[in-house]
Amino acid sequence: MRIMKGRGRPLMTAAVVAISGLGLAGGVAGTAQAALPDAWGFALVQTPSGAAVAGHWAESVPSPPPTASPGSPGQEIVRFPGIGIKGGAVHATAVTDQFAWCQAQKWGPSGSTETVVVQCYLKGGAPGFVPFTVTFSASSGAVAGAGLLYAYVHDTNAAVAASYNSAGGVNTVTTLSPGEWLVRLPGPGPAAQTGGLQVTAAHPAKPAICDVASWTWTPSEQDIRVRCYDALGAPQPSGWSLTYQSGRAITGAAPKLHAYTLNNQPLVAGPYAPAPPGVNFSSAGGVSTVTRAGLAQSLIRFPLVGLKPDTVLVTAMDPGAKVCNLNTVWATSGGSAMVRDVNCYLPSGAMDPTQSLVSYDTNS
Repeated sequence: MRIMKGRGRPLMTAAVVAISGLGLAGGVAGTAQAALPDAWGFALVQTPSGAAVAGHWAESVPSPPPTASPGSPGQEIVRFPGIGIKGGAVHATAVTDQFAWCQAQKWGPSGSTETVVVQCYLKGGAPGFVPFTVTFSASSGAVAGAGLLYAYVHDTNAAVAASYNSAGGVNTVTTLSPGEWLVRLPGPGPAAQTGGLQVTAAHPAKPAICDVASWTWTPSEQDIRVRCYDALGAPQPSGWSLTYQSGRAITGAAPKLHAYTLNNQPLVAGPYAPAPPGVNFSSAGGVSTVTRAGLAQSLIRFPLVGLKPDTVLVTAMDPGAKVCNLNTVWATSGGSAMVRDVNCYLPSGAMDPTQSLVSYDTNS
Protein backbone atom coordinates (compact mmCIF):
# COMPACT_ATOMS: atom_id res chain seq x y z
CA MET A 1 0.00 0.00 0.00
CA ARG A 2 1.23 3.45 -0.92
CA ILE A 3 0.27 6.32 1.36
CA MET A 4 0.49 10.04 0.79
CA LYS A 5 0.47 11.83 4.10
CA GLY A 6 -0.33 15.44 4.81
CA ARG A 7 -3.04 17.80 5.96
CA GLY A 8 -4.53 18.18 2.52
CA ARG A 9 -1.23 19.23 0.96
CA PRO A 10 0.27 17.59 -2.13
CA LEU A 11 3.55 15.99 -1.09
CA MET A 12 5.91 14.69 -3.76
CA THR A 13 8.71 12.17 -3.85
CA ALA A 14 12.00 13.78 -3.02
CA ALA A 15 13.70 12.92 -6.27
CA VAL A 16 13.51 15.33 -9.14
CA VAL A 17 12.89 13.70 -12.50
CA ALA A 18 13.99 15.92 -15.37
CA ILE A 19 11.75 15.84 -18.42
CA SER A 20 13.95 15.86 -21.47
CA GLY A 21 13.82 18.84 -23.72
CA LEU A 22 11.09 20.69 -21.83
CA GLY A 23 12.85 21.95 -18.73
CA LEU A 24 10.10 20.46 -16.56
CA ALA A 25 10.10 18.65 -13.27
CA GLY A 26 7.73 15.72 -12.89
CA GLY A 27 7.03 13.99 -9.58
CA VAL A 28 9.03 16.52 -7.63
CA ALA A 29 8.99 17.66 -4.05
CA GLY A 30 6.97 20.77 -3.42
CA THR A 31 4.42 22.39 -1.17
CA ALA A 32 1.84 24.66 -2.71
CA GLN A 33 1.35 28.18 -1.50
CA ALA A 34 -2.36 28.85 -1.21
CA ALA A 35 -5.74 27.38 -0.26
CA LEU A 36 -7.83 25.09 -2.45
CA PRO A 37 -7.13 25.24 -5.34
CA ASP A 38 -3.63 26.62 -5.83
CA ALA A 39 -3.76 26.69 -9.62
CA TRP A 40 -5.87 25.27 -12.42
CA GLY A 41 -6.45 25.54 -16.14
CA PHE A 42 -8.49 23.90 -18.85
CA ALA A 43 -8.39 24.02 -22.64
CA LEU A 44 -9.88 22.59 -25.82
CA VAL A 45 -7.20 21.80 -28.39
CA GLN A 46 -8.62 21.42 -31.93
CA THR A 47 -5.53 21.92 -34.08
CA PRO A 48 -1.98 20.58 -33.67
CA SER A 49 -0.52 24.08 -33.43
CA GLY A 50 -1.78 27.33 -32.03
CA ALA A 51 -3.95 28.77 -29.29
CA ALA A 52 -6.67 26.85 -27.46
CA VAL A 53 -10.21 27.37 -28.75
CA ALA A 54 -11.70 30.68 -27.64
CA GLY A 55 -14.58 30.17 -25.22
CA HIS A 56 -13.24 26.80 -24.15
CA TRP A 57 -10.19 27.69 -22.08
CA ALA A 58 -9.62 29.35 -18.72
CA GLU A 59 -6.96 29.63 -16.04
CA SER A 60 -7.03 30.51 -12.38
CA VAL A 61 -5.07 33.71 -13.04
CA PRO A 62 -5.38 36.26 -15.85
CA SER A 63 -3.21 34.99 -18.67
CA PRO A 64 -2.84 34.68 -22.45
CA PRO A 65 -4.53 31.65 -24.03
CA PRO A 66 -2.94 28.23 -23.57
CA THR A 67 -1.09 27.06 -26.66
CA ALA A 68 -0.41 23.68 -28.24
CA SER A 69 2.50 22.52 -30.34
CA PRO A 70 3.15 19.05 -31.79
CA GLY A 71 5.85 16.69 -30.62
CA SER A 72 6.08 13.10 -31.87
CA PRO A 73 3.08 11.63 -33.76
CA GLY A 74 -0.09 12.08 -31.70
CA GLN A 75 1.75 14.08 -29.04
CA GLU A 76 0.79 17.64 -28.11
CA ILE A 77 2.65 19.95 -25.75
CA VAL A 78 0.10 22.21 -24.07
CA ARG A 79 1.38 25.27 -22.25
CA PHE A 80 -0.72 27.08 -19.64
CA PRO A 81 1.00 30.43 -18.97
CA GLY A 82 0.85 31.80 -15.46
CA ILE A 83 -0.01 28.64 -13.47
CA GLY A 84 3.28 26.73 -13.30
CA ILE A 85 3.27 24.67 -10.11
CA LYS A 86 4.66 21.31 -9.00
CA GLY A 87 2.36 18.34 -8.51
CA GLY A 88 -1.32 18.24 -9.34
CA ALA A 89 -3.41 16.03 -11.57
CA VAL A 90 -4.17 16.07 -15.30
CA HIS A 91 -7.21 14.77 -17.19
CA ALA A 92 -7.82 14.57 -20.92
CA THR A 93 -10.73 13.49 -23.15
CA ALA A 94 -10.66 12.93 -26.92
CA VAL A 95 -13.20 14.93 -28.95
CA THR A 96 -13.77 12.97 -32.16
CA ASP A 97 -16.39 10.81 -33.90
CA GLN A 98 -14.09 7.79 -33.95
CA PHE A 99 -12.52 5.40 -31.48
CA ALA A 100 -9.65 7.32 -29.86
CA TRP A 101 -8.39 8.27 -26.47
CA CYS A 102 -5.92 10.74 -24.99
CA GLN A 103 -3.65 10.31 -21.98
CA ALA A 104 -1.15 12.42 -20.11
CA GLN A 105 2.52 11.60 -20.51
CA LYS A 106 4.03 14.15 -18.12
CA TRP A 107 3.49 17.62 -16.72
CA GLY A 108 5.25 20.18 -14.60
CA PRO A 109 6.26 23.84 -14.29
CA SER A 110 8.63 25.60 -16.61
CA GLY A 111 9.03 28.97 -14.97
CA SER A 112 5.53 30.39 -14.57
CA THR A 113 4.09 28.08 -17.25
CA GLU A 114 2.50 24.69 -16.61
CA THR A 115 3.47 22.38 -19.46
CA VAL A 116 1.30 19.32 -20.02
CA VAL A 117 2.25 16.66 -22.58
CA VAL A 118 -0.81 14.86 -23.96
CA GLN A 119 -0.59 11.77 -26.17
CA CYS A 120 -3.55 10.56 -28.24
CA TYR A 121 -4.06 7.13 -29.80
CA LEU A 122 -6.33 5.54 -32.39
CA LYS A 123 -7.48 1.95 -32.82
CA GLY A 124 -4.76 -0.58 -32.06
CA GLY A 125 -2.70 1.99 -30.20
CA ALA A 126 -1.56 3.88 -33.30
CA PRO A 127 -0.51 7.40 -32.30
CA GLY A 128 -2.46 10.14 -34.03
CA PHE A 129 -3.77 13.63 -33.47
CA VAL A 130 -7.40 14.15 -32.49
CA PRO A 131 -8.94 17.18 -30.77
CA PHE A 132 -9.10 16.90 -26.99
CA THR A 133 -9.93 18.66 -23.77
CA VAL A 134 -7.28 18.86 -21.06
CA THR A 135 -7.47 20.01 -17.45
CA PHE A 136 -4.73 20.62 -14.89
CA SER A 137 -5.26 21.35 -11.19
CA ALA A 138 -3.16 21.48 -8.03
CA SER A 139 -4.48 22.11 -4.52
CA SER A 140 -3.38 22.39 -0.91
CA GLY A 141 -4.94 23.12 2.45
CA ALA A 142 -7.98 21.53 4.06
CA VAL A 143 -11.57 22.82 4.01
CA ALA A 144 -12.61 22.58 7.65
CA GLY A 145 -16.00 21.18 8.58
CA ALA A 146 -17.20 20.60 5.03
CA GLY A 147 -16.68 16.87 4.58
CA LEU A 148 -14.91 15.46 1.54
CA LEU A 149 -15.46 17.95 -1.27
CA TYR A 150 -12.48 17.27 -3.50
CA ALA A 151 -9.58 14.87 -3.74
CA TYR A 152 -7.07 13.63 -6.27
CA VAL A 153 -4.26 11.11 -6.59
CA HIS A 154 -1.55 10.93 -9.24
CA ASP A 155 0.05 7.49 -9.08
CA THR A 156 3.04 6.50 -11.22
CA ASN A 157 2.52 2.73 -10.67
CA ALA A 158 5.66 2.89 -8.50
CA ALA A 159 4.66 5.60 -6.04
CA VAL A 160 2.05 8.22 -5.28
CA ALA A 161 3.50 11.32 -6.91
CA ALA A 162 0.80 13.80 -5.84
CA SER A 163 -2.17 13.63 -3.53
CA TYR A 164 -4.78 16.00 -2.15
CA ASN A 165 -7.76 15.59 0.19
CA SER A 166 -9.93 18.59 1.09
CA ALA A 167 -10.96 16.98 4.37
CA GLY A 168 -7.32 16.68 5.43
CA GLY A 169 -7.38 12.90 5.26
CA VAL A 170 -4.70 10.54 3.97
CA ASN A 171 -5.42 9.09 0.53
CA THR A 172 -4.06 5.57 0.01
CA VAL A 173 -3.37 3.41 -3.05
CA THR A 174 -3.17 -0.38 -2.84
CA THR A 175 -2.04 -2.50 -5.79
CA LEU A 176 -4.49 -5.40 -6.18
CA SER A 177 -2.92 -6.97 -9.28
CA PRO A 178 -0.85 -5.75 -12.24
CA GLY A 179 -2.91 -2.94 -13.73
CA GLU A 180 -5.43 -2.74 -10.88
CA TRP A 181 -5.46 -0.53 -7.77
CA LEU A 182 -7.77 0.32 -4.90
CA VAL A 183 -7.86 4.03 -4.04
CA ARG A 184 -9.27 5.07 -0.67
CA LEU A 185 -10.28 8.71 -0.18
CA PRO A 186 -11.22 9.26 3.47
CA GLY A 187 -13.50 12.05 4.57
CA PRO A 188 -17.04 12.56 5.86
CA GLY A 189 -19.79 12.40 3.25
CA PRO A 190 -23.44 11.45 2.76
CA ALA A 191 -24.63 7.89 3.25
CA ALA A 192 -25.78 7.71 -0.38
CA GLN A 193 -23.45 7.70 -3.38
CA THR A 194 -22.44 11.31 -4.03
CA GLY A 195 -20.02 13.12 -6.30
CA GLY A 196 -18.22 12.53 -9.57
CA LEU A 197 -14.97 10.95 -10.74
CA GLN A 198 -12.49 11.31 -13.58
CA VAL A 199 -9.58 8.98 -14.37
CA THR A 200 -6.87 9.52 -17.00
CA ALA A 201 -3.93 7.30 -17.89
CA ALA A 202 -0.48 8.81 -17.30
CA HIS A 203 1.97 6.48 -19.03
CA PRO A 204 5.10 8.23 -20.35
CA ALA A 205 5.71 5.87 -23.28
CA LYS A 206 3.01 3.26 -23.95
CA PRO A 207 -0.68 3.41 -24.91
CA ALA A 208 -2.74 2.93 -21.75
CA ILE A 209 -6.51 2.84 -21.27
CA CYS A 210 -7.49 3.58 -17.67
CA ASP A 211 -11.01 3.75 -16.28
CA VAL A 212 -13.09 3.39 -13.12
CA ALA A 213 -13.66 -0.34 -12.57
CA SER A 214 -15.91 0.16 -9.54
CA TRP A 215 -16.92 2.80 -7.00
CA THR A 216 -18.24 2.13 -3.52
CA TRP A 217 -18.70 4.47 -0.60
CA THR A 218 -19.46 4.78 3.08
CA PRO A 219 -20.31 7.87 5.15
CA SER A 220 -16.59 8.17 5.87
CA GLU A 221 -14.78 7.07 2.70
CA GLN A 222 -14.85 6.81 -1.10
CA ASP A 223 -13.35 3.58 -2.46
CA ILE A 224 -12.49 3.45 -6.16
CA ARG A 225 -10.90 0.65 -8.15
CA VAL A 226 -8.82 1.89 -11.08
CA ARG A 227 -7.90 -0.49 -13.88
CA CYS A 228 -5.54 0.10 -16.79
CA TYR A 229 -5.16 -1.84 -20.04
CA ASP A 230 -3.02 -1.88 -23.13
CA ALA A 231 -4.38 -0.93 -26.55
CA LEU A 232 -5.83 -4.42 -27.03
CA GLY A 233 -7.55 -4.54 -23.65
CA ALA A 234 -5.08 -6.68 -21.70
CA PRO A 235 -4.26 -5.54 -18.13
CA GLN A 236 -1.27 -3.22 -18.09
CA PRO A 237 0.52 -1.41 -15.28
CA SER A 238 0.45 2.33 -15.88
CA GLY A 239 0.49 5.64 -14.13
CA TRP A 240 -2.82 7.45 -13.79
CA SER A 241 -4.61 10.40 -12.22
CA LEU A 242 -7.92 10.14 -10.37
CA THR A 243 -10.01 13.11 -9.19
CA TYR A 244 -13.12 13.09 -6.98
CA GLN A 245 -15.51 16.04 -6.90
CA SER A 246 -18.50 16.70 -4.64
CA GLY A 247 -20.10 20.09 -5.13
CA ARG A 248 -16.86 21.37 -6.67
CA ALA A 249 -15.62 21.66 -10.23
CA ILE A 250 -13.18 19.00 -11.44
CA THR A 251 -10.45 21.64 -11.00
CA GLY A 252 -11.25 21.98 -7.30
CA ALA A 253 -12.63 25.47 -7.83
CA ALA A 254 -16.19 26.44 -6.95
CA PRO A 255 -17.54 28.38 -9.93
CA LYS A 256 -21.14 29.50 -9.82
CA LEU A 257 -21.96 27.27 -12.79
CA HIS A 258 -20.84 23.66 -13.06
CA ALA A 259 -22.36 20.18 -13.10
CA TYR A 260 -21.56 16.49 -13.27
CA THR A 261 -23.48 13.28 -13.74
CA LEU A 262 -23.14 9.50 -13.88
CA ASN A 263 -24.87 7.76 -16.77
CA ASN A 264 -25.46 4.55 -14.84
CA GLN A 265 -28.25 3.28 -17.14
CA PRO A 266 -26.74 3.44 -20.64
CA LEU A 267 -29.40 1.09 -22.06
CA VAL A 268 -32.35 3.26 -20.95
CA ALA A 269 -33.87 5.27 -23.80
CA GLY A 270 -34.55 8.29 -21.59
CA PRO A 271 -34.42 11.09 -21.07
CA TYR A 272 -33.81 10.06 -17.49
CA ALA A 273 -32.27 11.76 -14.46
CA PRO A 274 -29.46 9.62 -13.00
CA ALA A 275 -29.96 8.51 -9.41
CA PRO A 276 -29.21 8.80 -6.58
CA PRO A 277 -29.41 12.60 -6.78
CA GLY A 278 -25.90 12.98 -5.36
CA VAL A 279 -24.33 11.75 -8.62
CA ASN A 280 -26.41 14.16 -10.72
CA PHE A 281 -25.27 17.52 -9.40
CA SER A 282 -25.92 21.00 -10.76
CA SER A 283 -24.68 24.10 -8.98
CA ALA A 284 -27.71 25.98 -10.34
CA GLY A 285 -30.22 23.44 -9.05
CA GLY A 286 -31.17 22.05 -12.46
CA VAL A 287 -31.83 18.37 -13.11
CA SER A 288 -29.46 16.99 -15.73
CA THR A 289 -30.80 14.28 -18.03
CA VAL A 290 -29.38 11.52 -20.21
CA THR A 291 -30.96 10.37 -23.49
CA ARG A 292 -29.74 7.34 -25.40
CA ALA A 293 -28.81 8.58 -28.86
CA GLY A 294 -27.50 5.40 -30.49
CA LEU A 295 -26.00 1.99 -29.76
CA ALA A 296 -23.45 3.44 -27.34
CA GLN A 297 -24.15 7.15 -27.57
CA SER A 298 -25.65 9.34 -24.86
CA LEU A 299 -26.87 12.92 -25.11
CA ILE A 300 -26.34 14.80 -21.84
CA ARG A 301 -28.29 17.97 -21.01
CA PHE A 302 -27.02 20.20 -18.20
CA PRO A 303 -29.73 22.85 -17.66
CA LEU A 304 -29.10 26.31 -16.20
CA VAL A 305 -25.30 26.04 -16.09
CA GLY A 306 -24.24 26.53 -19.71
CA LEU A 307 -21.89 29.48 -20.04
CA LYS A 308 -18.51 29.95 -21.71
CA PRO A 309 -15.67 29.54 -21.05
CA ASP A 310 -16.39 25.89 -20.35
CA THR A 311 -15.04 22.38 -20.68
CA VAL A 312 -16.17 18.75 -20.56
CA LEU A 313 -14.43 15.57 -19.42
CA VAL A 314 -15.64 11.97 -19.72
CA THR A 315 -14.49 8.72 -18.10
CA ALA A 316 -15.79 5.18 -18.61
CA MET A 317 -16.97 3.21 -15.58
CA ASP A 318 -16.85 -0.52 -16.23
CA PRO A 319 -14.95 -3.54 -14.88
CA GLY A 320 -13.54 -4.15 -18.37
CA ALA A 321 -11.48 -2.11 -20.80
CA LYS A 322 -13.63 0.70 -22.19
CA VAL A 323 -13.01 4.09 -23.78
CA CYS A 324 -15.53 6.93 -23.66
CA ASN A 325 -14.99 10.16 -25.54
CA LEU A 326 -16.94 13.13 -26.95
CA ASN A 327 -18.42 12.84 -30.43
CA THR A 328 -18.00 16.57 -31.03
CA VAL A 329 -17.69 19.86 -29.17
CA TRP A 330 -20.57 20.46 -26.76
CA ALA A 331 -22.96 23.38 -27.17
CA THR A 332 -24.45 26.05 -24.92
CA SER A 333 -27.86 27.56 -25.61
CA GLY A 334 -30.38 29.41 -23.45
CA GLY A 335 -28.21 28.97 -20.38
CA SER A 336 -27.95 25.18 -20.75
CA ALA A 337 -25.11 22.96 -21.93
CA MET A 338 -25.68 20.01 -24.24
CA VAL A 339 -23.13 17.26 -24.79
CA ARG A 340 -23.98 15.51 -28.07
CA ASP A 341 -22.81 12.85 -27.62
CA VAL A 342 -20.75 10.75 -25.22
CA ASN A 343 -19.56 7.75 -27.27
CA CYS A 344 -18.22 4.56 -25.66
CA TYR A 345 -16.14 1.78 -27.23
CA LEU A 346 -14.36 -1.50 -26.71
CA PRO A 347 -10.62 -1.54 -27.52
CA SER A 348 -11.56 -3.25 -30.80
CA GLY A 349 -13.24 -0.01 -31.84
CA ALA A 350 -16.74 -1.48 -31.63
CA MET A 351 -19.22 0.78 -29.87
CA ASP A 352 -20.45 -0.64 -26.57
CA PRO A 353 -23.05 0.75 -24.10
CA THR A 354 -21.05 1.73 -21.03
CA GLN A 355 -21.59 3.66 -17.84
CA SER A 356 -19.84 7.01 -18.01
CA LEU A 357 -18.94 9.88 -15.70
CA VAL A 358 -19.35 13.34 -17.26
CA SER A 359 -18.08 16.60 -15.77
CA TYR A 360 -19.08 20.04 -17.11
CA ASP A 361 -17.19 23.03 -15.74
CA THR A 362 -17.14 26.76 -16.37
CA ASN A 363 -15.13 29.70 -15.11
CA SER A 364 -18.27 31.66 -14.20
